[in-house]
Amino acid sequence: MPSYNPPLRDMQFVLHEVLQVTDEFKVMPPHAEIDADTINAVLEEGGKFAAEVTFPLNISGDTEGCVLDKSSHEVRTPKGFKEAYAQYVEGGWAALSCDPEYGGQGLPFVVNQCFYEMQNSANQAWTMYPGLSHGAYEALHAHGTPEQKRLYLPKLTSGEWTGTMCLTEPHCGTDLGLLRTKAEPQADGSYKITGNKIFISAGEHDMTANIVHLVLARLPDAPQGSKGISLFAVPKFKVNADGSLGERNPIYCGGLEHKMGIHGNATAQMVIDGAVGTLVGEPNKGLAAMFVMMNAARLGVGNQSLGLTEVAYQNALAYAKDRIQMRSLTGTKAKDKPADPIIVHPDVRKMLLTARAYAEGGRAMACFCAVLLDKELHHPDEKVRKESAELVALLTPIVKAFITDNAWTATTACQQVFGGHGYIKEWGMEQFVRDARINMIYEGTNTIQSLDLLGRKILGNNGASLKKFGKLVAQLVEAEGVNEKMAEFINPLAYLGDQMTKFTTEIGFKGFQNPDEVGAAAVDYLRVAGHLVFAYFFARMASVSLQKIAAGSTDPFYQAKLQTARFYFAKLFPETASLMRTARAGSKVLMDTDAVFA
Repeated sequence: MPSYNPPLRDMQFVLHEVLQVTDEFKVMPPHAEIDADTINAVLEEGGKFAAEVTFPLNISGDTEGCVLDKSSHEVRTPKGFKEAYAQYVEGGWAALSCDPEYGGQGLPFVVNQCFYEMQNSANQAWTMYPGLSHGAYEALHAHGTPEQKRLYLPKLTSGEWTGTMCLTEPHCGTDLGLLRTKAEPQADGSYKITGNKIFISAGEHDMTANIVHLVLARLPDAPQGSKGISLFAVPKFKVNADGSLGERNPIYCGGLEHKMGIHGNATAQMVIDGAVGTLVGEPNKGLAAMFVMMNAARLGVGNQSLGLTEVAYQNALAYAKDRIQMRSLTGTKAKDKPADPIIVHPDVRKMLLTARAYAEGGRAMACFCAVLLDKELHHPDEKVRKESAELVALLTPIVKAFITDNAWTATTACQQVFGGHGYIKEWGMEQFVRDARINMIYEGTNTIQSLDLLGRKILGNNGASLKKFGKLVAQLVEAEGVNEKMAEFINPLAYLGDQMTKFTTEIGFKGFQNPDEVGAAAVDYLRVAGHLVFAYFFARMASVSLQKIAAGSTDPFYQAKLQTARFYFAKLFPETASLMRTARAGSKVLMDTDAVFA
């Protein structure tokens, strides 16, 4: 059986020593009184919930899966899921970072981010039930009417109800401009929604009394394409004016998808047969409202893969220390045993260090983005709010695509550490691999994220957002450039920072002449950008570690951090050179291939 230990020490390092979040919070009125002890106490309890409540249900939930009663359209979740969710609600975890006006605890979003990383390590399938509710909450909080907020937000905040996002249809995925679901206005101001949605995570379950579906649909006079999409709140059970539940709304699960992974989460085919809904935001501007939820989901998917990377690493490390096979190439290490532990072998260490580096780099970037969201929402300076929003928009596709790609690499590497046992279910590794694979696809495939980054977030504003992140890199390089002990971390970061401007300009110029050039370069470009961000944070983490050691700390944590950073820059970061070369190879070898596909 696998095990899980919440990485509290590394979270505390990132939050308090690298990002210094409490200093950031002091200028934000809602969070000014929050101190490190409070954050640490919350995360310690959150870690216990993950390790003791949801993690033991991970393998059993995957084995059992969800069951649909086709006569009632009700879905039964795996044994223990409902009871774990009741504990989650009772513990107040759903309300952690929600607005106190609706019953929330008002803690910073970054605390919620770390809590959810631990839940995703413990049990991604279970965590998706409450996780999706946060996106629904954010969309309604930002764009809902006063009546919608009054009816839905307190219940979503408490966790008594959950939420979903209903976008995809059988004939269209990311291209939402093709959707066909219809919304017919009614005399009372409501709408009757009719259509079919697929791949709806947590679309039906037995864990809460009601589910609030946010549904994209078209009004009768809507323009064609994405400019004619509206957003509607469509509850499973209609909600009376006093907040009590009314009759069943005709939005129901017509089937469950039989997936490669995350079996414990109900991925539903939703049939909407004249269900009553209310308009969220303005007519034909639903995509803007839904993007609040979609962007939250994209950061959430990156967080899912961060969690899987961490738990896969922990278990592969424990196995490598225990499993004996062959002798070290440099001579016997375990003289009292017939063979040495496999952790003595260089390539086993490479696989383990790859997973560790991707977990630690991903954690730093994810927490940084969460702090940016806190600043966007609560910083008193409008300029800071705007710049924070711009930076998090730039980094969102990187969080989603780079971390999920890395998790696929990391979980398969950790499975490889187990050898043949990596394919055996009770070790847990094959489940981590299967669950990680889907994260590269949903909430916009990673290619879509790459196009969004290069086409919209960078070339779309002539590199202005990239330059803002470049300033952070330049500031770090200037501060640490004369520190000889930092040279091995700063020099490659500075070099890539300089190259990035030229690289981006070159791809942009070629794309101006032929848009296929952007499509051909985008995936490679995003990975280069991802490494720029990771290199920045590994350099910052190395700097803090060196300062602590220089001040006399003997905590082995700091030496381990430096060794991980050295591995990252030596073995993973050099990928950027080949990526830039393949990105520059252009689109011709891809598009002039009609003979191949004839």
